[in-house]
Amino acid sequence: MTTQPPTLAHPAGGQANGLRPDLALIADWIAPGSQVLDLGCGDGALLAHLQAAKRCRGYGVEINDAQVLACLRAGVDVIQQDIEAGLGMFHAPSFDVVVLSMAIQMTHQTERVLREMSEVGREGIVSLPNFGHWTHAWSLLRGRMPVSRELPYEWYDTPNLHMSTVRDFEDFLRRLGLTITGRAFLRDGEPVGWLPALRSTQAIYRFRRG
Repeated sequence: MTTQPPTLAHPAGGQANGLRPDLALIADWIAPGSQVLDLGCGDGALLAHLQAAKRCRGYGVEINDAQVLACLRAGVDVIQQDIEAGLGMFHAPSFDVVVLSMAIQMTHQTERVLREMSEVGREGIVSLPNFGHWTHAWSLLRGRMPVSRELPYEWYDTPNLHMSTVRDFEDFLRRLGLTITGRAFLRDGEPVGWLPALRSTQAIYRFRRG
């Protein structure tokens, strides 16, 4: 009998700490004092919160000039680099947790990114938009590409390359030999417990090698 990883079913608390809901949930998963690597860290909000609230240390990796400056203003150590250029500057494992939030769908070399996350970190956490949400299926049935809060782009200007459903992503992690240790589902920032594959707009997973 296969043991299913736990599914979180409580509010992420994003309003209380000013974080985006999926980032608030991720912050809840990270233990105090952890060494954290945040890939595609944006303005550094997650790391800034972890440093202040949980005494965590680590680095952000971000390519956008304006976001790198925002990280520096927030007191976050940041490396300006494309995450698909590789994580060879870090030894394995260098971090307790490696985070990639709402960016996995924008990667060209998705398999490489996940493998390297699991090599340089003892645990990985990924959040992603759920392409299997029922409104997306309805849009396709009407002959239109989906547009939503998590997928706000038109088909011709989207940076998203590899969209995934909940089941597809879970199968992908297992194919890479990564064990799912926790998962959570959100719809417009609120937790989803019933039929998450159809009703959630975001999925968040934590995993480790083996």
